[in-house]
Amino acid sequence: MTKQELTREIARQTGIDQPTVLACVEGLMSVVKETMAGGDPVYLRGFGSFILKQRAKKTARNITKNTTIVIPAHNIPLFKPCKEFMAAVRK
Repeated sequence: MTKQELTREIARQTGIDQPTVLACVEGLMSVVKETMAGGDPVYLRGFGSFILKQRAKKTARNITKNTTIVIPAHNIPLFKPCKEFMAAVRK
């Protein structure tokens, strides 16, 4: 499902016009990105959590140049669905 399809479906279910729904969806995505960029998780009860996972520093290999490189420690975004979400998907 694309963002356009998502906004169209939300607009159909709620009766709100599509440009307003699109602004809300984009606003949600913006707030989630800004919050996570600040280092804080986002918890949506009944849906799931957007959290940051710390990756440790590691040594990797560049096979084209046959050299080793160091990849510094960094955060990656992760979505962890809630139990109800997982149960609905498993059915």
